[in-house]
Order: sequence, then structure tokens, then C-alpha cells
Amino acid sequence: MTSDLSPLRRLWRAGPFTRRTWRELLYLVATTLIASLAAVAAWATIVTAPFIAITVILLPVLALIVIFELRMARRLANVQRRLAARSLDLAVPGPPPFRRQPGLWGWFRSSLTDVDGWRAVAFLVATFPAKAVAIWATFLGWRAGVSWATYPVWWSALNPHQTAAGVRHHSGVSFGYWFADTTMEALLVALLGLVLLWAVVWVARSLAVLDRAAIRWLLTPREADRRIIEAEEQRAHAVEDAAATLRRIERDLHDGTQARLVAVAMQLDMAREQVVAASAATNGEAEAELAEARALLDTAHRNATDAITELREVTRSIHPPALDLGLDTALATLAARSAVPVHLRTDLPQRPSAPVETIAYYCVAELLTNVAKHSGARTAWVDAIERGDRLELRVTDDGAGGAALIGGRGLAGLSDRVGTVHGRLTVQSPPGGPTVATVDLPVVS
Repeated sequence: MTSDLSPLRRLWRAGPFTRRTWRELLYLVATTLIASLAAVAAWATIVTAPFIAITVILLPVLALIVIFELRMARRLANVQRRLAARSLDLAVPGPPPFRRQPGLWGWFRSSLTDVDGWRAVAFLVATFPAKAVAIWATFLGWRAGVSWATYPVWWSALNPHQTAAGVRHHSGVSFGYWFADTTMEALLVALLGLVLLWAVVWVARSLAVLDRAAIRWLLTPREADRRIIEAEEQRAHAVEDAAATLRRIERDLHDGTQARLVAVAMQLDMAREQVVAASAATNGEAEAELAEARALLDTAHRNATDAITELREVTRSIHPPALDLGLDTALATLAARSAVPVHLRTDLPQRPSAPVETIAYYCVAELLTNVAKHSGARTAWVDAIERGDRLELRVTDDGAGGAALIGGRGLAGLSDRVGTVHGRLTVQSPPGGPTVATVDLPVVS
């Protein structure tokens, strides 16, 4: 008996009273609303573009509108991916983050050529008509299905057997010239209503299948993008691991090697004092030997002290202790130690990742060192400002100018270091100054 009913159960589970059905219907409604926003914005831009483009001065306005729509399409596509993951069990990774090119023109060009933004617009606009039609057909189908399924109840309340002057008046549902005005016919209509309620679900089901295909085609990262994302993740893990390793080495040197050297220096100092005391109580040949021993101890003590100093400098270069309190505090420490007076301005709502903090610290330290050594400046300005997911560092001085990114050291080496986390270093330094060095870094590497 169970085996005979299993096909019917499977058929019923595909009908309107299953969790999957309601999830797909809610997905259809939600994504239609999302797509309608993009479709209305796209059509509004298409309609108004000829009028805006008449005046050349307004072309940048049109470009800004398109850029805004591309950014919004990216965000709406991310919402679409999350809904697909929850309702359709379709997990799709997001595209690589938008990469802004330096400068105002670079920002315009990179924004207008954002391929993933255009793909998101294409998906939202192209799928909107099908989704709107599917919702309309589902609503009409369910309304007719409920009306027909309950037809015997409300039909009997209409007094269907009315006659007047020997003419019978039909009431209720009719299909062309056929009128369902008998009890058997009313039951037949009710059966058709139940079938329609079950069948109309497949409108949403069919659209869900098409939407899956569209998501895989337009919202799934391309193979090249997927490789870039994987490379980015591997690079980020490598940078984080390297930073953690350096911090561990710094702790080991500080707590182990440096502590032992300090102990050795203290012991040498005590031994030197004992030799001095012994030499004061002896004469002759023993005194000469003690003097030689004292000279050796002085040399060993001096070497140990120099080693401690060098080791402290090494540990500071690996991970500055000031960074433990945050980048703003570390930059304030650099500004206070600078040989040139520095005006510092920071706006850091969130703390950057550890590798980015370290690179930012050493960039400012190196740039301030260059200001003190080479520029002849009287004043320097340091700005550290977060703009979205980017950290912008700007070091300005009123010196002689002439700085350039050449060779493999100095500023060029700093540029290479910034490039390890996909940052950029630009220098504007005309002869006579001023010099403006800008470092653009991601907040999170």
C-alpha cells in the first residue's frame, strides 16, 4: 500500500503546500522588487540621457549617474546572491572588489568600465520582465484556483435553480457557452481548481530554474576573476602569516635573547667592579694581569651593550611597540620624534589589519626621515584618513622638492613594499616644492 502511494506523495510534495514552494515564491517576490529598482533606474537613465547629453557640460553628470547605478547594481547583486543561497540553495561567490585607479580620471575610467557592475545591471534588468510576468500569472492562477476550488460552496448560495417564465437563468462559472450550474459540474470545477492550485506553482518553479541559470551566467565570477580571488585570498593569508611570524620573532627576541644579553651585561658590570676592587688590593705583577682582565671586561661590556641597542632597533623594525595601541597613537609617536615639526591629522574609524598598520607606520617613518634628511623643510604635515575600504596616507612638506621614484632604494623600495598589499605610492615633487607623497592602502589586506 505504501509503495502505491509513494508516487502520489512525491507528486503532492511538489505542490503548493511544501516549504520549498513557499521559499521559491518568496524569493520570486523579493527579487522582483530588487530587480524593479534597477530596471526603473536603467530606463530613467536611458530616457533622460539624450537630454543630458545635449549639453557637453552635463556629460560628467550623466557619467556620475551611471557610476552610481553601477555601484548600486553591485550591492543589489550581492543581496540577490544571499537570497539565492538561502532560498534556492545556490551558493555563488561574489566578484572581486572594485579596484579604483589613481587620480580623478582613473576613478572615472575604472568606475565606468566596471565589468562586474555591468553584468549585475544586465542580470537585474533582463530578469525583471520574466519575474513580473511570473508574479502576475501566479497571482491570477491562485485567485482562479481558490475561486474554483470553493465553487460548490458559493455556487449553491447563489440559488442556481432560478427559473422565470419557463426560462432557466444560469449563475456561477462559465467556460464559453458551457455553464457549470449542476452539482456534478460544480464538483468538476472544484477539482479543476485544486489542479490549478497545484499547477500554478510550477510557474515559480520554472522561473527559479531560469534564475539559477542567469545567476550562474551573469553573477558567478568569471574564471579569470575566480583565479584572482583565490590569489588574493592566498596572498592575504601569506601576508597575515608573515606578520604573525614577525610578531612572534619580535616577542622571542625581546623576551628571550634581549633579556639574556641584558643579564650578561649586568654580570659583566659586576665582574668589572670586582676586578677593580681586587686590583686596588694588590700590587706588582698581579695588578698588571688584573688591569688586562679589566680591559677585556670593559670591551665585553661595551660589546654587550651595543648588541642590546642593535637588538632593540631590530625588534622595533619588526613590530613597533607603539602599534600595539593603534595606528593613530603610533603616528603621533613618529610625529613627536621627528626632527622637523609635524602637524598630524588622523581619521581612522576602524582599525586596519596588522600588516597594513605595519606598512603604513614604516611608510610614514621613512617619508618623515626623507623630509628631515633631504628636503630642507621647516614644516611637515601628515594626514591619515580612511575613505571607505581604503586608507590614505599623505605626507607633505614645504621643502625644496625634487623627490622621485627611481632606483631600487628609498622611495622606490617603499613603493615595492606598499605593492605587497596592493597599495600605491605616488609622489608629486616639483623643483622648489612642495613635496606631496600619497600612500593608498586597503584597510584590510
